[in-house]
Amino acid sequence: MVLQSSLKNCLQLSCILRTPKAGFGSTSGGLIIQSISNDVYQNLAVEDWIHDHVDLENQQVLFLWRNSPAVVIGRHQNPWQECDLRLLRQKNIKLARRRSGGGTVYHDLGNINLTFFTTRKKYERMENLKLVVKALKALRPQLDVHVTDRYDILLDRQYKISGTAAKLGRTTAYHHCTLLCNTDKFVLSSVLKSPYKGLKSNATPSVPASVKNLFEEDPSLTCEVLLDAIAEEYATQHHIDHHITLINPADETVLPGINNKTKELQTWEWVYGKTPKFNISTCFNMVYKDSVLDVKVDMDVKHGRIEACNMDLPEQWLPPALCSGLVKSLIGSKFCPKETTRLATTLLRVCPQDGELHNRWNLLCENMTMLM
Repeated sequence: MVLQSSLKNCLQLSCILRTPKAGFGSTSGGLIIQSISNDVYQNLAVEDWIHDHVDLENQQVLFLWRNSPAVVIGRHQNPWQECDLRLLRQKNIKLARRRSGGGTVYHDLGNINLTFFTTRKKYERMENLKLVVKALKALRPQLDVHVTDRYDILLDRQYKISGTAAKLGRTTAYHHCTLLCNTDKFVLSSVLKSPYKGLKSNATPSVPASVKNLFEEDPSLTCEVLLDAIAEEYATQHHIDHHITLINPADETVLPGINNKTKELQTWEWVYGKTPKFNISTCFNMVYKDSVLDVKVDMDVKHGRIEACNMDLPEQWLPPALCSGLVKSLIGSKFCPKETTRLATTLLRVCPQDGELHNRWNLLCENMTMLM
């Protein structure tokens, strides 16, 4: 497979995507593009851009991309239910919400992402997955890989190496899937484990599965080898030249408006604010000077903001006015540790300069942020 390093060395991509050209004009035509970026927001924005702008009647598109460490949740999922947000912050792992449904996945540079774009009439995720399996078999005929009824790809009949999600528009559609090549499985299992207790939500839950890297099965199966094989099989099936066009997801001359799409995918309102309404009803223990105190908290969260809040803690431990002030301030605020810390700090400034009181207040607020 030949990698074309400059869009100027091939047909101008924006023209290719909009206007049928020689080699792209038939119904079986296709185009293979690969992102030069490892930024999850930029790559998801390319998906959105192609879905919104490209006329797929005369050609289909395969988009290849890889991300630096990131957790990607489905359109209708709850991040607090799906992953360990505290651990993501500690490890500086990005959190993104995609526009397709499905479950949560962990991305790093050992994970390959494939997006198949077609018209809605031609959309067929099973055929796409069979294409991936055929490419794997062409590389290593002895591999035991097959597609399940849930549109996963299993290795050795038990290990999930690929998950699937899709977005169906009025006339266009895309199906994207992952392929585990050499992902850090320890980080994967750690970040995709929610520590939050007492959470009730109608959001779409992920289905846990045992996973395995293809690299573990055969160390010669690197990401580069797998990408090349899949692109080769796609080119063969669509009767097109064996070329991968490299694309810069920040290039406005090729993808007008792409940077606005990228910025939108990074906003708090999209990543957290699109979470379906949920409730947290939990109890935590606070240890203070040889005493253990039980605190009960009940909160309703809508659009990522606290809609209702009740807190029950032992009398005389903190002035009632201070606790009620915290509860009142939390309502309408983001369900976010930074915002809660800011509110608590502001309230503390108007309290008496009492060291004992401040210590108790800080302990309570630290525990409250642990819920988020």
